[in-house]
Amino acid sequence: MNRPRKNNKHLPPCVYYKHGTHWYVKKGKWRDIGKTVTEALAEYARIIETPVGGMPDLIERVYKHHVKTVSENTRKQYRQAADALKKAFQQFSPAQVKAKHVAAMKLAGAAKPNMTNRKLSFLRTVFNYAVEWQEVDSNPCVGIKRLPEHQRDRYLTDAEVAAIRGQAGPRLQIIIDLQFLTGQRIQDVLKIRRADLTEQGILFKQQKTENKLCIAWNDELRAVVERAKAMHPKVAALTLLYGRTGRAPDYKTVLKQWHDARIAAKVEDAKLNDMRAKSATDADEAGVNATALLGHSSAAMTKRYIRRRKGAVAEGPSIRQVLDVGQKSK
Repeated sequence: MNRPRKNNKHLPPCVYYKHGTHWYVKKGKWRDIGKTVTEALAEYARIIETPVGGMPDLIERVYKHHVKTVSENTRKQYRQAADALKKAFQQFSPAQVKAKHVAAMKLAGAAKPNMTNRKLSFLRTVFNYAVEWQEVDSNPCVGIKRLPEHQRDRYLTDAEVAAIRGQAGPRLQIIIDLQFLTGQRIQDVLKIRRADLTEQGILFKQQKTENKLCIAWNDELRAVVERAKAMHPKVAALTLLYGRTGRAPDYKTVLKQWHDARIAAKVEDAKLNDMRAKSATDADEAGVNATALLGHSSAAMTKRYIRRRKGAVAEGPSIRQVLDVGQKSK
């Protein structure tokens, strides 16, 4: 049973006035709810009253409706964003969400711009549907700009890849080679099926974009595929990279194997998907169409993967004229 107040008896339970503002205190956490009593009481009411048909309900309805038309990978990203948004706005009704609340969420997530931008993008979608369904009058995300994302510029040198590969097991070596030779995302490489090995090359349906492309055979690619088949010659598996369960190798397991090989090779800051960037960069410098290799719809998308961009070539002036004039003046 709570002890009766000695001061600020006009304030509701768990609300205190200190240092010029009102605080809502719950489970040891102090939350600023406003300098004036009016502001504090309004925010207090919003906190303790879970709205009927609130934001969590709207977010979940939009998620179920919207993901019907997106890829599996995008669906996973939306699920992650939806769960985070439901937690952030669990005490709000849709009409209570204002631009200042969206801006506050953006500011709080500044240290993780990629994830925060994903949440902003999905929240904007949520309110677009809410406007269309006439549940709110406007979208509070309008005018809220995305956070600048830091573009990764790490390029793995041939020596670094060779060092990591030298510490990897036979299957991880095949995975590294396949990712470099095809330029595909690691998830798509791991899911190569025997049926994807066509006469023309390896057929990919990219998980993220659902784009289809075929990476044509060359001697090196054929050799890597044969090495993969030779690992389990007596197994009639559906996938090329046969795992313990009979399915494609688990991504987390492969990631752990890469991490261990990288540590053993003493290579710093090397991610498994940096092999895709290396593939794009090396292809571009060799005069190969990197955009087609990666399956992008535009060269602008591919530029994010090109690590060593060639600068402009300029010629300096000649000093001969300066010397000639100097000789004549003597």
